[in-house]
Amino acid sequence: MSAVPEDLLRELAPQVLGTVARRYGDFDAAEDAVQEALLAAATQWPSSGLPDNPRGWLLQVASRRMADQARGEQARRRREDIAAQQEITGTEVRHADDTLTVLFLSCHPKLTTASAIALTLRAVGGLTTAEIAAAFRVPEATMAQRISRAKQRIARSGATFRMPPDDEWRDRLASVLHVLYLIFNEGYTSTAGPDLQRIELATESIRLARMVRALLPDDPEVAGLLALMLLTDARRHARTGPHGELIPLEDQDRARWDTALIREGVALLESAMAREAVGYYQLHAAIAAVHDDAATSDETDWPQILRLYGLLENLTPNPMIALNRAIAAAMVHGPAEGLRQLDELDNDLSGHHRLAAARAHLLERAGDVDGAIVQYRRAADRTTSLPEQRYLTERAARLRAA
Repeated sequence: MSAVPEDLLRELAPQVLGTVARRYGDFDAAEDAVQEALLAAATQWPSSGLPDNPRGWLLQVASRRMADQARGEQARRRREDIAAQQEITGTEVRHADDTLTVLFLSCHPKLTTASAIALTLRAVGGLTTAEIAAAFRVPEATMAQRISRAKQRIARSGATFRMPPDDEWRDRLASVLHVLYLIFNEGYTSTAGPDLQRIELATESIRLARMVRALLPDDPEVAGLLALMLLTDARRHARTGPHGELIPLEDQDRARWDTALIREGVALLESAMAREAVGYYQLHAAIAAVHDDAATSDETDWPQILRLYGLLENLTPNPMIALNRAIAAAMVHGPAEGLRQLDELDNDLSGHHRLAAARAHLLERAGDVDGAIVQYRRAADRTTSLPEQRYLTERAARLRAA
């Protein structure tokens, strides 16, 4: 199937799901019906051609599936009458908020993070269960169970297909942004496996963030998240070598960075930060922008990055933010200060490979070769990412050979 219909299916998936779920009042069954419609389109459209009204086509197929399910229930006659009366036409009015409603429901607070990610990719992203399972390197049956449990939990919670009330709006939007952020992070730096990046996940998270931005154009944190994704993803092509090996930020060929994405991300960030108090994603995006603005690693404005991490830590205390602030402090005040701050994180990040890797880097800068080798090897033993493991092991070997 060509790329254009795939993109179209993913755009239409939450719109169709929203309409079907709203009509029949059953999110679980509607989601299954829409998935069947999407699979039917992926199978039939390459040979039959794109229909004049793709959305109407998908709605009709999904609605027939819902009617078929209704025939086996006690309310068969009543629900078939409803289905017949509500036959989808090509001129049906699109409900602009359906996509956002589906997204809020997929990120329901009753769900675990893993379940919310899986359901979001399927219900909003239009990915099949097999595609999601492949992206997270788990068996398809495992992913199917995860998605099924997520939908059952939503049903048991009594949630209806509507936008959250005003008193839940901000918290639920924060959950949506957090899920999209986690999908992007997993795509940009895979936590396990042979590849450093899972480009399909990073690309999908950016697409979904653009969708939320289109629906909520005045929300500064939505713009901040999209800006962060663009400013970070702009470095994608320079992060790996010809054999997939990791290239750290300071060694990247910055001519390979995507300047168009950087310009778009900076413009989004400037617009967002001009509106109101700066938020979590805007600050992260600002740090990414400072890195992207440096023509060389040596020209990086580390004092500015250190100030931004200080603001982030005041806003949302977090051990990983503290770790990054320690690295920035080392770049400004010297490795000894960075190592001192890392020592304060031993309890919070005990056993985490990033703490050992950061300590190894700063020990190397301080001239403690033996200490750096120990920490590089420790970090390599703790990471489940093969590219990171190879990089850390090779770094230790080069120090030993020097």
